[in-house]
Amino acid sequence: MENKVTADYLDKEGCLHCGICGKRKQMKVSLMGFEHVVSCLCECEVKARQELDEKMQREEAQRLLYQRKSVGLRERRFWEWKFENDNGSNQKTLIARQYVENWTDMKRKNVGLLLMGPVGTGKSFFAGCIANALLEQGERVMMTNFSRILNEMTSYQADKNQIIQNLVDYPLLIIDDLGIERNSEFALEQVYNVIDSRYCKMLPLIITTNLGLNEMKSTDLDTAHQRIYSRILEMCVPIYCGGEDKRKEEGTEKLVQVQNLITG
Repeated sequence: MENKVTADYLDKEGCLHCGICGKRKQMKVSLMGFEHVVSCLCECEVKARQELDEKMQREEAQRLLYQRKSVGLRERRFWEWKFENDNGSNQKTLIARQYVENWTDMKRKNVGLLLMGPVGTGKSFFAGCIANALLEQGERVMMTNFSRILNEMTSYQADKNQIIQNLVDYPLLIIDDLGIERNSEFALEQVYNVIDSRYCKMLPLIITTNLGLNEMKSTDLDTAHQRIYSRILEMCVPIYCGGEDKRKEEGTEKLVQVQNLITG
């Protein structure tokens, strides 16, 4: 049943009352010996203003979140990597959730994560879940990869020191797919500079990589790689993300869907 709109009415003092909640929308006050009728808010108007304020606050929060994601999540696919989109197939998601829940301590103690494992086992997804969850809490997070960083550094008139400083300024930096970047002397030097700058500022770092722990600890590595991996292992707790290749699973599901459409 729809609510009927009731007209406002005057009381015996000539002050206007709300026809819905019955509260005054006007009241009389004495000022310097004279009576004045002044407006006031009834319960309906107070509620309406509160709802409008809350709506504006939500819209502003969404605008700021969009702004943080636009800056911090360098690839649009990262935006959809959220805990609510997890299919529960990998128990390592629990570690990612706990990291977010204990973020204040993780940041204070400079605890990072090294998410390791074969291609398609969810490493980048877990890192993206952490990034999105913290961004939604109002934290500033950057998720990128060294290939993109190095491209920025080699662009025309790039200020390498400023690029590194910008990366250091984020409370959390996430580097996706360590090991895919080119291994030139310049590249390795800049990779080390970014990681070491975070280390010196005692700011946490999350890294995903297809490299194995034995590879990163190998004494056969050249000096440049050894100092990069040594610094990472000082900063990050190694987490092995095993299991089936999620990309193959998704590909199989899509193939079945296509076959069903064709035969159906």
